[in-house]
Amino acid sequence: MLPRISADTALFLDFDGTLVELASQPEAVEIPPGLVDSLKTLSHQLNGALALVSGRRMLDLDQFLSPLRLPTAAEHGAHRRSADGELTSAHAVNMEAVLQTAGALVSQHPGLRLEQKNLAISLHYRHAPELESLCLAEMQAGIARSTGLDLMQGKCVIDIKPAGVSKGTAIAAFMAEAPFAGRTPLFAGDDVTDEAGFTQVQSMGGYAVKVGQGPTVAQHRCDSVGQLMAWLQSAVMANQATDTHNSNAKGSERLSA
Repeated sequence: MLPRISADTALFLDFDGTLVELASQPEAVEIPPGLVDSLKTLSHQLNGALALVSGRRMLDLDQFLSPLRLPTAAEHGAHRRSADGELTSAHAVNMEAVLQTAGALVSQHPGLRLEQKNLAISLHYRHAPELESLCLAEMQAGIARSTGLDLMQGKCVIDIKPAGVSKGTAIAAFMAEAPFAGRTPLFAGDDVTDEAGFTQVQSMGGYAVKVGQGPTVAQHRCDSVGQLMAWLQSAVMANQATDTHNSNAKGSERLSA
């Protein structure tokens, strides 16, 4: 059973593989009907305590969910926008060695795709899975020639980001701020890159939901993006029913008085 999203929840959601199905190319994801409206309503019901925590660029997330602009941790926590719109970023790190390595791999193997972000890069091998070992070895070598960088391997992707930031550190930063502070954190994600977030929320007495298969530290699991979407929509309806009940109860109290 998935945990309940209640009025005192601080809700954190990954994007790819969690809110949307993984696509053949990063720009090809499709936004499910009703997703934006559900997120908007949930954010209102939680008094703004709903944030995206993703490896994507913030600009991409805003465009996919336009006109909605949620508090967001992008590029695995390297960029963060608080609920009041304040932007914070990790220190820029020299990525020349890993960019050269990734660029050489892409030029030699057409099935690879390099996604360059603001403070991070992603090397996608979804269309050339046989190159996984080569990509990992070469990018590890690139990291060894650099300082201040971390490598993470996700679903057919190798992410390079500044060291010291993660989805876990991003969630911790949100939880120190309004409107998240004092609430029970809940994070849903699907990939190895989400494990730091799972560990963080559970260390704070919260809940973690793993979408799909694979080993995880998360205490809860749902089978698919569709099931997660149904869970979010059921939370919207349950909160609306609670609000209606409370409103009716207050009305009855006024009449009896």
